[in-house]
Amino acid sequence: MNAKLFTGKMKTMKKLLYTICALFALNATAQQTPAPEQTGVYTIMNATAHIGNGDVIENSVIVIENGKISAIADATTVRMDIKGEKIDAYGMHVYPGIIAMNTTLGLVEVDAVNASDDEREIGTYNPHIRSIIAYNAESRVVESMRPNGVLIAQVVPRGGRISGKSSVVQLDAWNWEDAAIRTDDGIHINWPSSFRRSGSWRNPGPIEPSKDYAEQVAELTDFLNSAKAYSATPNPVGLNLKYAALKDAINGDDNIYIHVDGEKGIRDVLTFVKENSIKKPVIVGGREGDKVAAELVAMNVPVLASRVHDLPAREDEDYDMPYKFPKLLADKGVMVALENSGSMERHQARNFPFYAGTVAGYGMDMEKALMMITLTPAKILGIDKDYGSLEQGKSATLFISRGNALDMRGNQLTRAFIDGRDISLNSHQTELYERYMNKYDAEIKR
Repeated sequence: MNAKLFTGKMKTMKKLLYTICALFALNATAQQTPAPEQTGVYTIMNATAHIGNGDVIENSVIVIENGKISAIADATTVRMDIKGEKIDAYGMHVYPGIIAMNTTLGLVEVDAVNASDDEREIGTYNPHIRSIIAYNAESRVVESMRPNGVLIAQVVPRGGRISGKSSVVQLDAWNWEDAAIRTDDGIHINWPSSFRRSGSWRNPGPIEPSKDYAEQVAELTDFLNSAKAYSATPNPVGLNLKYAALKDAINGDDNIYIHVDGEKGIRDVLTFVKENSIKKPVIVGGREGDKVAAELVAMNVPVLASRVHDLPAREDEDYDMPYKFPKLLADKGVMVALENSGSMERHQARNFPFYAGTVAGYGMDMEKALMMITLTPAKILGIDKDYGSLEQGKSATLFISRGNALDMRGNQLTRAFIDGRDISLNSHQTELYERYMNKYDAEIKR
C-alpha cells in the first residue's frame, strides 16, 4: 500500500477513535436521573420570599402541592396549617427559577467534538429549523446550571440570516419532549451589519460602512414578503417549509427576535418592523438602544440586553457601559431582560443571577434586577401564566438559597424545585469540589 495513503487512513482512524472515545465518556458520565413527579406536599417556612414582580415577603410561608404553589402568604399576618414536609428556611431566601434567555444550552456539549455540536444549520434562511429537536436533556453543561438557580432556558439556534426557531425548556428532564415548556416560541433573525472592519484578520483596517448592507436588508424583506404571500394563499401549490415556518410569526402568535446592535441598526430594524407589520418584535443585544429608547417604548418593543460581564463595544464608550446598560434602558421605560450570548455562553449561563447582581450594583433596585431574569423573560416568552414569579396557582419552579442569590457569596442553594419536583443539585462541578475538599482536608489533618 502507498505509504502516504496508509498514513492518511491512520490519521482518519485516529480522529474517529478520539471522537468515539469522547462520546463514550460523555454518555458514561451523563447527568443524574431526573426527579420524579411530586407526590407529597412541601411547606416552606420562615424564608424571605422574593416574589419576582418587585415584591418581598420577609417572613413567608409557601405551600407546594401537585406541582403548583397552592398558597403563599406573610406568616406574620396569616396563620396556616403545615402540610406535608416542613422545610424550615429561617434566615434563607426563596426565589422563582431563573430564566436564561438566548442560550445554546443543550445544543453543544464539547466544542471540539463535532458530533456533539448541533447549534447551527447550513444555509442562510432557515426559519424551519427547530432547536428543540437537537436539545440534549442529558447534557452535563445543562446540569451545571441548576446549582446556581437557573432552572429554565430559551434554547436558540445560531447562524445564517434567519437561524430558526427557539424553544423554552426546563432543565431537569429525560428528553426534549419532557423538557419542553413552550416549543417554537419565536423566529430568530440576524440583522445585517451596517458597518464592517476593513482589511484582514492579520492586518485589520478601519471600520467602514458595509457596501452590501442595503442589498442584504432588501433580500430579507423580499423573503419575508414571499412568506406573507405564501401564508395568505389558501391552497398553495407545493409545500414550502421555509415560508410555512414563518406563518405563526407573521400572524403574531410567535415572537420575531431580531439580533442587532448599534443605533443605526436598531433604527433600521424599527423601520423594518413598521413597514412589514411585525406584531411581536423583540430586540436581542440592542447596544446603543438607550439612544432609541423613546421609539422602543412607543412601539412596545422589549430588549434582551447584551451580556453584562463584557467590555465596552467602542473605544470612546464608558468603561462601565455593559454594567449599567440594562438600567439605562429600564429607566427610560423599555421592557428589559438579560441575555448572555458570546464567548463561552453555554458554560457562563450559570452566572445569570450574578449578571442581575451586577446590574443592581450599578444602581438598579435589587428586586427590579431580579425581574430581568425571572418575570420579564417569562412575559416575553409567553409563559408568565405559569412561571417567572412566586404566586398562587403558578408552577412551583423555585429554589431556596442561604443568602442573596444575586451575590456570588450568598448564592448557596439548599433545595430546588421544578414543577414541584425536588430536583438534584449535584453536578460534575459539585463532585469535583467534594473530591478535592476531601483530599485537602485529609492532608491538613495529617
